[in-house]
Formats: sequence, structure tokens, C-alpha cells
Amino acid sequence: MSNSEPMKPITESTKDLLKKHGYHLAGTHGAVKTCLWLNKSLRNDGDCYKSKFYGITSHRCIQMTPTLVCNHRCLHCWRAVEAPVEVPEKWDSPQDIVESCLAGQHRLVSGYGGSEIMDKTKWKEAFTPKHVAISLSGEPTIYPYLPELIEEFHKKDLTTFVVTNGTNPGMVGDIKPTQLYISLNAPDKEAYGKVCRPLGDTWENIKHSLEVMKDFKARTAVRITLTKGVNVSAPEGYARLIEAAEPDYVELKAYMHLGFSRMRLSRDNMPSHREVLEFSKEVALALGYLIADESEASRVVLLSKDGEKRDIV
Repeated sequence: MSNSEPMKPITESTKDLLKKHGYHLAGTHGAVKTCLWLNKSLRNDGDCYKSKFYGITSHRCIQMTPTLVCNHRCLHCWRAVEAPVEVPEKWDSPQDIVESCLAGQHRLVSGYGGSEIMDKTKWKEAFTPKHVAISLSGEPTIYPYLPELIEEFHKKDLTTFVVTNGTNPGMVGDIKPTQLYISLNAPDKEAYGKVCRPLGDTWENIKHSLEVMKDFKARTAVRITLTKGVNVSAPEGYARLIEAAEPDYVELKAYMHLGFSRMRLSRDNMPSHREVLEFSKEVALALGYLIADESEASRVVLLSKDGEKRDIV
């Protein structure tokens, strides 16, 4: 796909494809989906690494997006980047998206009620979510009312993670989530073009967003998805970019051969946890950070300035 190829409107076939993969539309252009770890948590079979790192309760976490539009076509993305959608003519209000999202999560959680292996106490708790991960699909900063959307979730006593690719630094500076993530999946511009396949020249925007992160008034994290044979290289390059942001945390996580990424990459592109750990040590050394924790099940390593981690309150 060329970078100049226009985005296509969402079609009925794309909607059917999304539903097949567990997405519930939230409003006319958002979506909500339960993740693997919510299922596991309800069965007392483990929790997301975010639970171990930050104290998030997996079965009370909503995974959502306010828009399915994205300006990246990342090789490692498990989403259907081969079926892109265009910016809608009219945006849903933050209030409508929040209510639709909560209703969708309620329906999804209801579906677990008939299982005999579910923890009934956790299942009841899941109907009252406490956290929202705004990271399901698409690029959330494309939604023009993202600051107001975050406020709406906060009004309902939900904490928020926002995961952005950093291509819209103006919006990055305007939002106030509980924790801000910037995905940084390449150590330099050349690798960025190959890994993220952006629609347009947005590398300088990402560098600007990292500078904005430095003055952010909330928790911050840089997340790197490591794809073997693609971007597990140049630890000093990553360190130089991360230095501009001075994030509280850096997460280095293995690419997982799931979803639509299987059309672009092979299982051999998944680094082992040991490989992630060794590369994390190199980045930590170049950056002057320390390893704070790791999750072998998720093949992810957490770095922080002081080697400590703190739960979200």
C-alpha cells in the first residue's frame, strides 16, 4: 500500500469483519472490545501485565477507541489496517461515545455469565469498570474531542490510559489522561517508514510529541513493540529519542503473532522474553534507566528512572 493511497469509508463487510473479531461499535465511529486478560481475570487465570506494573484490575478495564481511523499501517498491528476507514463527516459527542462504550462493555461482560468457571464475584465487579484503555484501534488523537472524552470518563470515576502514536503533538499537549503513552517503534526516521508505514511525513511530529511529554502533568510512558528482524536494533537511537521525553516508564514488549499481523509477519518475528530482556538492558544502559519489573507471560519489560514502579491511585 502506498503512503498516498486515500482512506476508504467503513463498509458493511469491514463492520462484519470487526464484529467477527469481537468488536462492538460505540456510536458511529468508535469501538469497544474485551481483551484476553479480562477473560483470564474472570477465570482467575492471570492478569494483564498492567495489573502487575500499575495495579490495574483487568476484569474492570474497558478497552476502547473513539475512532477507527489511523494514519499508520504498522507491520506489527493486530488490527485490520488493510481495511482502513476515512474521517467521518460528523463526529459523535464525547457523551454519546462514553455511554455507548459503557453499554457495549455491559453487553460483552453479560456474555460471560453462563460460564461455570467464572469467578462470580469478579463477574459482578466487571459491570462496574474502573479503568479505560483508549488504545483499541485507530489513532485516538484524530478524534477532535479527545480532551472532553477523557473528562467524561473521569467524571464517572474511571482512570484513563491514552496510547498515541505521537503524530498529533497539539492534541497530545491538550489531553489530561491518568497516564499518557507514546508508541515509539523505530529508533530513526528510516526505520520508522518501514515499521509504521505512515500516511505522510510525520516523524518530526513524533519527536515534537516526545518533547511535549517532558512537561506533561501526569504519569507518562513510552512503549516500544519489538519485532525480531525489523526493529530490535540501535538501542542508543531509542535512548536518544526517549531522553527528550523523560518518561516515568518505558515498556519494551515483544510483537505477538496475532490477528491481522499474521498477514504481514511470521512467528519467527516474535522475540522471546529473554531477547526482550537483553535488548531492554541495552536501552536501559544507554538511557540511564533501571529495570523495574518484567512479565514473562506477556514478554514485556518495564524500565523506570529509579527502578521503582507505582500503582495508579
